[in-house]
Amino acid sequence: MVEDKNYHPADTNGDGSVSKEEEAMYLEFKRKELEDADAMRDAQRNMTWFALGGLLLYPFAVVLASLVGLDQAQDTLGDMAPTYFVAVAGIVAAFFGTQAIKGKK
Repeated sequence: MVEDKNYHPADTNGDGSVSKEEEAMYLEFKRKELEDADAMRDAQRNMTWFALGGLLLYPFAVVLASLVGLDQAQDTLGDMAPTYFVAVAGIVAAFFGTQAIKGKK
């Protein structure tokens, strides 16, 4: 495969030159791409913090159910705990793992 050294990604019609319209469209696309990547990182970060918050508050829910006298709720929360902790740990591990891999590049 031979690469054209004069190729520019903004040259959408392939005429070898970048017009003002092509440049404006290319810059707008890049701006949107950066905004989308930023929004995705924010969403992932928020999801991870929410998961960590739930991980820390879950034991308090079990204790609160016990104190209020909701034995059925306490048993249900206790039975769900292993699955919940593994699922949340997976979410958090995936987030921090991808961040660590991206950081090495």
